Amino acid sequence: MGRKFEVRKEAMQKTHLKRSKLYARYGKAIYMRAKEGGANVETNHALKHLLERAKRDDVPNDVIERNLKKAQEKGGEDFEAVRYEGFGPGGSAFLVDVLTDNVNRTVSDIRYCFTKVGSKIGVKGSVEHMYDHLSKLQIRGMDEEEVLEVLLNEDIDVYDIETDDEGVFITAAGTAHDAIEKTFREHNVDILYSDSGWYAKNTVELDGDDYKLFEKLMAHLNDVDDVQAVYHNVELKDD
Repeated sequence: MGRKFEVRKEAMQKTHLKRSKLYARYGKAIYMRAKEGGANVETNHALKHLLERAKRDDVPNDVIERNLKKAQEKGGEDFEAVRYEGFGPGGSAFLVDVLTDNVNRTVSDIRYCFTKVGSKIGVKGSVEHMYDHLSKLQIRGMDEEEVLEVLLNEDIDVYDIETDDEGVFITAAGTAHDAIEKTFREHNVDILYSDSGWYAKNTVELDGDDYKLFEKLMAHLNDVDDVQAVYHNVELKDD
């Protein structure tokens, strides 16, 4: 994927994880999606999208198959999706999404991550309003006018469309993501990139000790097994 799209995507920075932890988090998410909506990807579009994303991230087939099978068995674990909001160093703002089977344990773990660097968890709604829930896609095989016509025919609102040599870049509501993907697949369009997430409306630049504390906070959050995704508004520095 070209640098142009990466720059556009920097407003939403997700946790960078070691492969083993990444596989574990995908496994838990696949298990829950399949348990809630069934393991048939033709009827469970949320699961279908998740599996496609897992394959793009090179999650092994045995991880996928094991959790799909586990979801079809009777009983099993139940995980609750919870979002925590927090204020980090230097005016940074965080959304932390988790899947947990013990809310008391998880909130304690998340709070510890923030207090460890002199920061704190906020109340519900204290940070989320600083973000937009968006779908971001890059496709090839249609021009801007064709993309707009196809999506409007499906009653899908588009926030922004841009084109360069690498393809057409589309920004739409986060809730429209599955519908957009389905529409393009029905039109046999190549989807080069596809994701939905929380994008900060404004970003902050941190320097010196604040940036070091930010990196420590990210490392602590990465180590919490229940964490699925971390969104923040910090401009990352080049390594």
